[in-house]
Formats: sequence, structure tokens, C-alpha cells
Amino acid sequence: MATAFDVIIIGGSYAGLSAAMALGRALRSVLIIDSGKPCNLQTPHSHNLITHDGEIPSNIAELALEQVLAYPTVVLKDGIAIDAAKLKDGFTILTADGETYTAKKLLFATGLKDIMPDIPGFAECWGISVIHCPYCHGYEVRHQPTALLANGEMAYEFGSLLTNWTSNLTIFTNGPSTLTTQQTEKLAQHKVSINQQFVSEIIHNKGYIDSVVFANGDKLELNAMYAKIGFEQHSTLPEQLGCKLTEHGLIYVNEMQETSVEGIYAAGDNTTLMRSLSNAIAAGGKAGAMINHKLVKESF
Repeated sequence: MATAFDVIIIGGSYAGLSAAMALGRALRSVLIIDSGKPCNLQTPHSHNLITHDGEIPSNIAELALEQVLAYPTVVLKDGIAIDAAKLKDGFTILTADGETYTAKKLLFATGLKDIMPDIPGFAECWGISVIHCPYCHGYEVRHQPTALLANGEMAYEFGSLLTNWTSNLTIFTNGPSTLTTQQTEKLAQHKVSINQQFVSEIIHNKGYIDSVVFANGDKLELNAMYAKIGFEQHSTLPEQLGCKLTEHGLIYVNEMQETSVEGIYAAGDNTTLMRSLSNAIAAGGKAGAMINHKLVKESF
């Protein structure tokens, strides 16, 4: 027989734990299902999060989990949700070890899976010296030789932003540039270089870039490289349950963190391009409060 909860949270990282705390404090029975593999697993330090600036991400998560599980109605299951179904009055979740659980509401805080380009050394440096966000990591590499792996409109928009942190910026288009003539000229005015060679390898020392090697044999020494890479939903269950995705492949949510399916909520990286700990924590806390509000309304 399936164990019943008020809420099942799939994904126990920053958004999921933030929601679980709000729900635990609202006396709700909550099951968190988590595999223990956050997307920032190899990131050495987190920044731009007040009271935790510069801390190791896993330390923040461990403290958060300890505080959340202090609420007796919140339970953690180490595992993976592999199937889900809509019931008349809620949902059922099946985990990889064959356990079944039911809940009145679901919250997906499952994050995103980054799709690494086929460049040797890239994955090993991701989150360490190959970075995605200047607000999270830009201060630590300020005024240093920096690259951006991007092309076209993204290269122009993100490249112009990065000139705030460094005056030594090179855009790697990784093949023929698709920047417009006007964009190229504007970048040149701000002393941003453009390299159209294909990147063949990133030379690094334990994730810290030494240099980048190009297909023609050229080499450029660097301290950091930003990259805008593709992603996909870490879990296919929201889509399986009918949740609408945006044009960017994110789970659509309204201002209450509700998806397009009644009773299903989502929070964190799986819903937004603004990927940071502070945004995930805020969205999770909001989702927890909104779920409890809905449960109260339904039973009052």
C-alpha cells in the first residue's frame, strides 16, 4: 500500500529544501525524493548569496537539509522518481526501488541537465573555470584574460555584459561567426576580440584553465571562460504528466509557481534562465507557501 503525504517534492536541492521548510513549518506531511546529484556538484564556491558568500555549495545544502529535517513531518528519501500518474484526488509516484507514494500536491524542483559540448576538458572545468554567470563567478575572475564560448546574438548580448568585469575578452565563435557586421564593429569598439577557429581542447589543472587549443594549432592562455550551453529537463515526469514547457524548454509556471496542470508546482532552475542559488531558494520558499495556501483553501 502506498504511503500518503500532503506534498511530494521531487528534487532536494536548494529550491526543494526551501519549499520543504515552508511546508514543514506549515505542519504539512512532506516527502522529499532526491538523488543527491545537484548540477553544481563540482562548483568549488557559491557567491552572490548573502550570509553564504564564498561557501562550498555542498556545505550550504547539508546545513539546509539538517534544518529542514528538524521538522518532524518532513521525510527524505534517497532515490529517483521514475514514474508518476494523476489520481482523482492527487498523484502517485513510483521510485526506482519499486516504492510507491501518493500526495495531494506535487512540486518538481528537479533542475536542468547541462549538455556539454564535445570539447575535451570542458566538462572537467564546468562550474570551476568554465562558468555560466558573471553575477555568480565574475568577481573572482575580474580584470583577467577571459573568453566567451558563444556565437550570434547570444555572443553579442552576453559579450557586452561581460565587458563590465574584464577589458580582456575574446569571443570564441567555435566556427564561422554569425555576428552581424554592426555587432562585430560595436564589439571591436570595446576591444572585444573574436576568434572564429574551432576549439579543439581545454588544457587545465584539476578544472582550472591553463589555455585553450584551437583546431589550427594555435593556443591562447586564459584564466576563465564563460559558456552558454544547451540544457534539457533533468526529469521527464512533468512533461509526462502534461505540464507545458516554454519555447526555451523550461517548465511553464505562473506567479504562484503553478504549472499548467492543476496540483503540480515547479521551482528552481527547471523554470527559469536565471540560474542561481538565491533565485532557487526564493522560488522554493514561494512554492511551499503557495502549496500550503491552496491546501488550506481546498479544505476550509
